[in-house]
Amino acid sequence: MSDLINWLNGVLWSTPMIIFCLGVGLLFSIFTRFLQVRHVKDMVRLTFRGKSSSAGISSFQALAIALSGRVGTGNIAGTATAIAFGGPGAVFWMWMIAFIGASSAFIESTLAQMYKQKQDGQYRGGPAYYIEKGIGWKWYAVIFAVATLLAMSLLMPGIQSNSIAVAVENAFSINTYITGIILIAIIGIIIFGGVKRIANVAQFVVPFMAVAYILLSLIIVLVNITELPAVIGLIFSSAFGADAAFGGIIGLAISWGVKRGIYSNEAGQGTGPHAAAAAEVSHPAKQGLVQSFSVYIDTLLVCSATAFMILFTGMYNVESPNGGYIVNNISEIPAGAGYTQAAIESVLPGFGASFVAIALFFFAFTTIMAYYYMAETNVAYLIRGKYKKYGMFILKVVLLLAVFFGAIREADLAWALGDVGLGLMVWLNLIAILILAKPALRVLKDYEQQKKEGKDPVFDPKKLNIKNADYWEFEYEEDQKKNKDKLSS
Repeated sequence: MSDLINWLNGVLWSTPMIIFCLGVGLLFSIFTRFLQVRHVKDMVRLTFRGKSSSAGISSFQALAIALSGRVGTGNIAGTATAIAFGGPGAVFWMWMIAFIGASSAFIESTLAQMYKQKQDGQYRGGPAYYIEKGIGWKWYAVIFAVATLLAMSLLMPGIQSNSIAVAVENAFSINTYITGIILIAIIGIIIFGGVKRIANVAQFVVPFMAVAYILLSLIIVLVNITELPAVIGLIFSSAFGADAAFGGIIGLAISWGVKRGIYSNEAGQGTGPHAAAAAEVSHPAKQGLVQSFSVYIDTLLVCSATAFMILFTGMYNVESPNGGYIVNNISEIPAGAGYTQAAIESVLPGFGASFVAIALFFFAFTTIMAYYYMAETNVAYLIRGKYKKYGMFILKVVLLLAVFFGAIREADLAWALGDVGLGLMVWLNLIAILILAKPALRVLKDYEQQKKEGKDPVFDPKKLNIKNADYWEFEYEEDQKKNKDKLSS
């Protein structure tokens, strides 16, 4: 079993995958004329505009759900793992994949809005929907939906619950079985409440914990401010093999930086579009820009906070691919959240273990909620009619079991399974958004043109000759009238 999983990871995360991820992001950056720089102001402005409706959630709530998926174990344990196996230079490559990945996030989330549809009174969308409607490949859409369902409900929740359980055991000596039971009880209450409850929890928990985490990292950086030039220099020199100690692992720096960067910020992975499709907006490009911004928040803020805490305090090891260590600063601490705990402990004794355990609990907990929502969307795509409610119930049970077993099993197996699930989704989604880039770029151009004319952009698929955008063509105007009538009554 272990050998099969490792072999699959070797195929899915081989050098061609790394080149493909970087290449697609760079290509979209060029095609969009680096919208991730040109439209930063709009990204921030649009995030806090817009309201929810009976069918959809607000842009901020959609951002919060997307960030729930993005801000999780990957930010705390994943960043530490990237440093442990790729050296400090991996941090630079995480930044790079976030910067160019913001354009991929725009394309996939814009497509999700373009091809969304209303099912049972709420918006549904994502890669399966835009693959079927945009490309016309029903078979490929089904493969993606099944792969996502397996990844989100079975393979990846265990990474989050495992990190929570291990951190809580280290900090409070609570048995992993007890943590697992508590987790499934709380998550069960939320996911049985539907997307509105998930959005309401996410919009409060995620911003609060992210701000608290970043503020703590700033305290640690300020305490060690004299190390700033050395740390920045180490990140850049290690990234390009210029540092003598890390010159031999430049390939690992790129590989681990890209892999953990994608795992953390999810740009191009196909997860963010599920939440993006649920937003109530007047133009698909609006939510595309909001989702691009979430990539920046995840990697350039939260992941950087973890990296700086670890590197500024020197609380990390770097393993040599030939065995042994290139850097061995802390003994008997496995790569992962323990590095972050040790970093905080070195500055604030007695506080690090408990803070990271609490931060991980909230970050990973909200990530599991986001995983459920993505899995639910793909069940809604695959199963229609009277059997859907049975599918939804089975999904809830499977995810809760995966959360529990993840909490009590070995961390290495949890991460390996998660990497398989993620790898499948990335490959399938990147191919799809490459094929569908043209209509997404037309939508961006339309948004920019309307903005230039001083308008609040409104999407008209007929004007852009975009077919199968059924919601926008047949239902959008009617929904707007209903919303206005409700407000006036």
